Amino acid sequence: MNIDPRVWKPTAAVFVLFTLGLGYAYFIEPNRLVVNRSEIKVKDWNPAFDGFRVALISDVHGGSNNVTAEYLRGLVSKINDEDVDAIFLLGDYISRDQADTSRLRMPAAEVVDGLKGMRARYGVYVVLGNHDEAYAADELLKAFATTGYNVLNGRLAEINIAGGQKLRIYGLLDHTNIGIWANFSRNAKRDLAPTDGTGDLIVLQHSPDVVPVVTGDLLISPDLKIMFAGHTHGGQVWLPIIGAPLVPSMFGQKYAAGHVKTAGIDVFVTTGVGTSILPFRFMVPPEIAVVAIRRD
Repeated sequence: MNIDPRVWKPTAAVFVLFTLGLGYAYFIEPNRLVVNRSEIKVKDWNPAFDGFRVALISDVHGGSNNVTAEYLRGLVSKINDEDVDAIFLLGDYISRDQADTSRLRMPAAEVVDGLKGMRARYGVYVVLGNHDEAYAADELLKAFATTGYNVLNGRLAEINIAGGQKLRIYGLLDHTNIGIWANFSRNAKRDLAPTDGTGDLIVLQHSPDVVPVVTGDLLISPDLKIMFAGHTHGGQVWLPIIGAPLVPSMFGQKYAAGHVKTAGIDVFVTTGVGTSILPFRFMVPPEIAVVAIRRD
């Protein structure tokens, strides 16, 4: 049977391109680790902290495609080279075996051990993500307690500089703990109220979807300026024209990645390091996001 070249040639070309793209998305891009540097301007940001630089790490998913102990050591080295003021670890450190969800691809303690040694002028701050809360919260909290990092699950920390200027950092519990919105907001507001008015507030949260739970009528603090989050992986796959087809957010692509001004605050979402569900990344390489905060 003769097949018209006008049919089989384009079909073959599409097949070859798809195969090459799939190979790239599995073997090459997950092996990359890029440092994406950006600057955000925040309204009424305390000038004492103008230029404050933070590094964001999220969705490590230890044991997922290429996220080995050696890879984690390289990640720590790259972060330390940036010489930032603070490092924020934004959750989902573990990865489950898809065939046996009771088994982790890399033990929680091993993941945390690989993340040890990060250095920042004002410390390293940690919150947990939805995978962590569901499968390894206790193990992770125990392991992080040995690192010297500040674990902020529902806790507040303060950074003080010369002259008595303060910057407050609050770690919200993961979005899977929200339950009743008003209760979640009220609990956070109660934690923050005693220090309101003493310094700008940065909130760390695994998922950007909590924005409406901490702003507007449910505003947790009048000093809230920025929320840093992860969770979306940037969709893991980005395609021309359509963008990221699948983003794990009820807001679609709005919070897929990067800086968004919304609900009176600034939100910055990092695309993360590892992979989840599918072991592919395409046009969304693993990243260390380094953000300089400037006064607008």
